[in-house]
Amino acid sequence: MQIPASKQPAESELGRLSATEIHDAIQSGKITVQQYAEALIRRCEERDGEIHAWVHFDKEAILSQARALDAVPTESRGLLHGVAIGIKDIFLTRDMPTRYFSPIHENDGNGASDSAAVGILRASGALLLGKTATTELASTMVGGPCVNPRSVGGRVYSPGGSSSGSAAAVADGQVPLALGTQTGGSIVRPGSFCGVWAFKPTWGLISTEGVSRCSVTCDTVGYFANNVDDLNLLSRVFRLDLDRRGGDKDETPFRVRDARIAMVKTHVWELARPATRAAWQRARELLVGAGAQIEDVDLPGGFARAHAWREVIAGSEARSAFLSRYLEDKDKLHETLRPFVERRRTPGREEMLEAHDGVAALRREWDSVAARYDAVITPSVTGEAPEGLGDTGSAIFNAMWTVLHAPTLNVPGFVGENGMPVGLTVAGGRYTDMEVLRAGKAIGEVFNRSRE
Repeated sequence: MQIPASKQPAESELGRLSATEIHDAIQSGKITVQQYAEALIRRCEERDGEIHAWVHFDKEAILSQARALDAVPTESRGLLHGVAIGIKDIFLTRDMPTRYFSPIHENDGNGASDSAAVGILRASGALLLGKTATTELASTMVGGPCVNPRSVGGRVYSPGGSSSGSAAAVADGQVPLALGTQTGGSIVRPGSFCGVWAFKPTWGLISTEGVSRCSVTCDTVGYFANNVDDLNLLSRVFRLDLDRRGGDKDETPFRVRDARIAMVKTHVWELARPATRAAWQRARELLVGAGAQIEDVDLPGGFARAHAWREVIAGSEARSAFLSRYLEDKDKLHETLRPFVERRRTPGREEMLEAHDGVAALRREWDSVAARYDAVITPSVTGEAPEGLGDTGSAIFNAMWTVLHAPTLNVPGFVGENGMPVGLTVAGGRYTDMEVLRAGKAIGEVFNRSRE
């Protein structure tokens, strides 16, 4: 939606504006942050009784933030001034409780300080709208009360996990941006299930200080939006746009015509269900029709071991992450998390070295493979979102990319046999984050033709 230069957006339009549009409207004086906040509060109050995307939502605190932001002089405003964002409830926040959807933390109060990512958002002028729903400690595959807002036919579908509320709130138009994390597939999978853009950057580019740990090797901060321009805005805030190749930045828009695009099914393609298979075929047809040079690429055999190696690494690190909570009160720790601490057999030294060294070698090999192409497309999910809220779905198509530290972007654009969204992933070599976003934007425009 574009706002005419001379027009003040109607109150009913505010919730539908992108983060970029809201930022421009506030900076130009067309609206105030308080007006915007009031519109979003009404939207959330109307919708969240059904969606349950928020676990902490304080109307008065939001309005207080908005008034303070309106008082900031124009010349002192940051890149996100007044733009609302949801925060997954595993990031420490100094003015909101962080409870991790865990009985162990159900009475926890505000953090002593913000997590690093939240501190950056706050310093950039973001309006922190509230804390979004997650699975317990962002580590179980068991869903909570959060509902996929794309649910159709009178049925209820999972929003995915563990960044359930972040994806759902963005998909439902309750907030334009939301923070999430991914250890296996907790950004890309909910993005696909809820039909939104979801970006997992290169591991380590955004600090995980002050974020609940599961696997130090895999935990990655990312975010959700309804368009790539908004993801780009957040990427600038987190300084992902810094040139990492030396020389001048290349910000040339990606052209699908004549682009060499690899389509990588990966070694687990047999697990793809009809919705993903149909999206895959339709994507190929659309890209070929747009003039792309498509090449089916089978990864070298060593990549078939990536998932098993990730399980060794993440499982070992989860044990150390959950040990203190287990010792504090194991009965309050989810039954699917206790085995990480209780299991008798743990990986030995040789197994750990093989996993870490094997994955390290695959990272370099993947960078080399990705560099041969202008873009790489791979599945986001096995298929549509599971019906019901008990299961958040499989991360089998995401976990390899997570442990490889590769940037991955869910590109929405397709619908499965049940009428639920299905996306595909654009992946890249490490530290090619902005290139992935540029390619994803152009590829997404082609995918949108599937709806025509």
